[in-house]
Amino acid sequence: MLGGRTRRNRIDAARGGIAAVAALAAFAALAAFATPLAAQDALPVDALPGWHAERAEALHAALAAQCALARPPEPWPALCAQLPPAGALKDWIGERFVAWPLANADGRAGLLTGYFEPVLTGSRVREHEGQAPLHRLPAELARGAGARRAPFATRAQIEAGDLLAGHEIAWVDDPVEAYFLHVQGSGRVRLRDGSTMRVAYAGHNGHAYHAIGRTLVARGAMRAQAVDADAIKAWLRANPDDAAEVMRSNPRYVFFRELRSAHGARTDRDTGPLGALGVPLTAQRSIATDPAHVPPGALVYVDSTRPDDGAPLRTTAVSQDRGAAIVGAARADLYWGTGDEAGRLAGRTNQPARFWLLWPKGQPRPAPAAPVTSSSSRPAGG
Repeated sequence: MLGGRTRRNRIDAARGGIAAVAALAAFAALAAFATPLAAQDALPVDALPGWHAERAEALHAALAAQCALARPPEPWPALCAQLPPAGALKDWIGERFVAWPLANADGRAGLLTGYFEPVLTGSRVREHEGQAPLHRLPAELARGAGARRAPFATRAQIEAGDLLAGHEIAWVDDPVEAYFLHVQGSGRVRLRDGSTMRVAYAGHNGHAYHAIGRTLVARGAMRAQAVDADAIKAWLRANPDDAAEVMRSNPRYVFFRELRSAHGARTDRDTGPLGALGVPLTAQRSIATDPAHVPPGALVYVDSTRPDDGAPLRTTAVSQDRGAAIVGAARADLYWGTGDEAGRLAGRTNQPARFWLLWPKGQPRPAPAAPVTSSSSRPAGG
């Protein structure tokens, strides 16, 4: 999925307010760490800042999910065979892993952003004029997947000309939420009968992403410091005559597919969306990283701050997703979970951060890989 999501984060905004205060506090904390990260040797895991307070039991579900894969990524086939019960996981990690600092080659500070799974309401067939469609990938684009091809029509052309009539997989009640689903890349649609349809990123029209927060700033409708996802949504709803034009200033258009289980049933509503690794994401434990620097499935220790109150955010996460805008070694996108509160936190997460790759003792640190050119599990955020 998630697909994805720089960052000019998948939540399409230059963030201010609480996030700015938290960022200042985080930069002050990181300034005390004077030695360049690239020059440091590996640390014992128990020397990581805040490790003493880590509650690794919550991490167990994320690791168990990827260990359930038919072929877990290396070096997890051997490690999965040794995975202990949840209560013993923290000691197991401390005994078997070492922490390698991750640093960007150009010296940029590390950055943590966030994403989430929105919940919308809608129907499988159109019920009224105010609904917005979610479209499947057109056959001509599906056939050209992975090949170099000319871009498809822009968002404005698709919507004004109804170019994808007949390709709808669902109709969403709120066009503003439908737009932001394009930004996030996956979500849930609550249907009238109480069931839930889960949709995931299937591709896009080939055009560059443009953050509509910039459009609003350029129009004088918002101050740059005030732009975040909630503020953009509020403006769009308060200005319905101009909302469509503003959203169409982003030429990128995202296509979706319905997620179903291997047996054809709808996917479990209690699990997270599928990440690029092919396992359900775990709230506050799954991250998207750059696979050129962080091996898929790897453990990463994050030292940052919360976007709401500036309190320390120190956690062991698993690299189970990727996004086209997540580039560099010291870069991660934290999956916050499902629903409005997760969305609020994701939309404000734009925090300086430090990262360590937790890698098995006795194994050489993995060398940077060639850049991944295959499609992301979710759209680039801008």
